[in-house]
Amino acid sequence: MSGRHAVADRMGNHRPGLLNVVSSELLRLRRRGIALGWLGLTTAMAVLINVVMFQIVKNGSPPPLNGPGINFPTATTLLSDKGIVAGLPAASSMFGVVALSFWALATSTDYSTGLVRVLVSAQPRRWRLVMGKWMALALATALTTVVALVVSLMVAPIAARAAGFTPTAWGTNLGPDLASATVNLFCALLVWGTIGLALATLTRSSGIAIGVGIGYVLLLETVIKAAVSSAGRWLPGTTIAALANGGTPDLTYGRALALGLVYVVVALGAALVVFTRRDVTD
Repeated sequence: MSGRHAVADRMGNHRPGLLNVVSSELLRLRRRGIALGWLGLTTAMAVLINVVMFQIVKNGSPPPLNGPGINFPTATTLLSDKGIVAGLPAASSMFGVVALSFWALATSTDYSTGLVRVLVSAQPRRWRLVMGKWMALALATALTTVVALVVSLMVAPIAARAAGFTPTAWGTNLGPDLASATVNLFCALLVWGTIGLALATLTRSSGIAIGVGIGYVLLLETVIKAAVSSAGRWLPGTTIAALANGGTPDLTYGRALALGLVYVVVALGAALVVFTRRDVTD
């Protein structure tokens, strides 16, 4: 049974509540292309960032200037107790682009397959469809965050030894370090993903949503910060990077968390308004 028919069969005979919507969305997210693609890209990026950041700073070399989407840590940071999970905040924006892409893909597929008509007819309370999808994708994002953490824990020691590092401080505060890194990355990815859902709902196109997200991270925000430096701390990319890092000198963790919440509320609110008012019969 195809994903579309499975969802139709589950939802078509009654008006599902919110938990049933979440269950149906999770069923669709189990498709091989989405599950393997999302987890595979997350794994590949976690391996790559750990290998690269240790090689860059070996022999005492200073890290290069931060590029779009990357925030390279110093050797001091890598050798500290937080070094074993330094790859998570370092590549948080790249993990975020992946999350945005798959949130957008999962959302736009409803329109491209025509499934949105089945969903709306089965559940007239459209807000439940949006919130159910958001909750299911949030659960999937939690899984990918854990995958990124596990891969980093496996690869970081190997990459450190290969670069000639002996990180004796690792493990001295392991529990809190793992918890904070995981929560911070999850919060950051949740913001990126919600933006992807909103863009895909507005445009009905995963291609446009993904293009806007990648273009913004790699180009537009860099240009804006170069033109108006004071605006940088309020922009989504900078805010979410600060959230993933647990705060920065320019933006405290509390303010980054508050701004991230604002971005989630605004993006999700826009998706709810558009989806509940849009004619889906055309």
